[in-house]
Amino acid sequence: MPPVSKPLHDLTVAELAASLKAKSFSATEAAQHFLTRAQADTGGSFLAFNPEATLAQARAADERLTAGTAGPLEGVPLGHKDIFVTRDFPTTAGSKMLEGYRSPFDATLVRRLAEAGVVTVGKLSCDEFAMGSGNENCAYGPVKNPWDTRRVPGGSSGGSAAAIAARLVPAATGTDTGGSIRQPASFCGITGIKPTYGRASRYGMIAYASSLDQGGPMARTAEDCALLLSAMCGPDPDRDSTSLDVPAEDFTVALSADLKGLRIGIPQEFFGEGLASDVRAAVDAALAELTKLGAALVPISLPRTELSIPVYYIIAPAEASSNLSRFDGVKYGHRAKDFTDLESMYKLSRAEGFGSEVKRRIMTGTYVLSHGYYDAYYLQAQKIRRMIADDFQNAFKLCDVIAGPVAPKVAWKLGENANDPVADYLADIFTLPASLAGLPGMSVPAGFGAYGMPVGLQLIGNYFKEAMLLNVAHRLQQATDFHLRKPEGV
Repeated sequence: MPPVSKPLHDLTVAELAASLKAKSFSATEAAQHFLTRAQADTGGSFLAFNPEATLAQARAADERLTAGTAGPLEGVPLGHKDIFVTRDFPTTAGSKMLEGYRSPFDATLVRRLAEAGVVTVGKLSCDEFAMGSGNENCAYGPVKNPWDTRRVPGGSSGGSAAAIAARLVPAATGTDTGGSIRQPASFCGITGIKPTYGRASRYGMIAYASSLDQGGPMARTAEDCALLLSAMCGPDPDRDSTSLDVPAEDFTVALSADLKGLRIGIPQEFFGEGLASDVRAAVDAALAELTKLGAALVPISLPRTELSIPVYYIIAPAEASSNLSRFDGVKYGHRAKDFTDLESMYKLSRAEGFGSEVKRRIMTGTYVLSHGYYDAYYLQAQKIRRMIADDFQNAFKLCDVIAGPVAPKVAWKLGENANDPVADYLADIFTLPASLAGLPGMSVPAGFGAYGMPVGLQLIGNYFKEAMLLNVAHRLQQATDFHLRKPEGV
């Protein structure tokens, strides 16, 4: 076998796929290598393993590699956010409510990646039911940021981001409802993309807010995200009514396209008061690199940016209160023991099964949907949501891509916002607008800020412009090395 020049865990998805096809090592060897690293981790990234299933998948991948029937990602190890149901691994959504739950089927996104050849290493931690910005809301404990284990990795896909940064897996799935792929990608110094709403099927993805939830890939490079996204996307009309009738696309085709003449919109609202100076410096430096590559910076305005927080925290909890009503202790999920009748069983089961943040959002959502408040809150929020989407369309008349920070500051310390949930909500101000509009958005490593913590550059595109975002990110990564750096000791 040809020698591999660096450790397996330092190889990208693209490098692993090429090396496996070249038979530099076997899929079984790769799976065992990452499984050993992941099981030894103490950062809380993983919630579940099934070594027998992982190695069985790897052996099957080796057989296909030998037979010449390998998929594009054959044998590449990957972790799944614990919000996607999986047959071979338990699925908890980070909640006691679903402790021990085993799904009889795989989520569409999980199935499509398996068909492309990936091998599942395990299930990754997340904020309970994907509700959180720091991965501190998981019922099984917080996840630690590999760059500084005293700090959060971001949320809700914090387990995915931390595992990639720590080289426990080369890539992972994530979900983004209001920034849950982009923000942890920024905090952990990796790359992540949320595609256009409806591009990737939501079937088998445990719902938080159905009109906002969207799955996507997280990895170290834009090239890796392009490879993974190509396998994930495509219509799923029989299972997901919100799945768009847009054919699958090869997002790697235009990765190296010239950026000359590209217009990058810079929203004034993303660079005002509240943005930390260290984050701004890193973002400005990344934008300067893009201008060297031929792009032009264009000032734009997204005037309703500040309204995205109250709008999101009305709409998302409203949908959550409906979606999570199914968890009542009857058919599945946690059931309390000391109940006296059906009503007390409902109350006790939900009180014991849900964590404090989930309860907070369910109660908020129930309130804004209640008689007398629906028109005043929920209906008005939906109207402003449309205005936010219109703001983007006006902006895209002036530019091709929008760029700015992912979050106002670098990752905060674990427990820092424990008594102030609103502080977590405010951290989403730059990611929420694109989510409310259903637009694709991504985070790409842009440098480092205070305390040596990573900073991400957010890129937002118009509908179905994922390839353009990945092109910009890839060209930036060809000119910089931030995506190659890793935490000390990893």
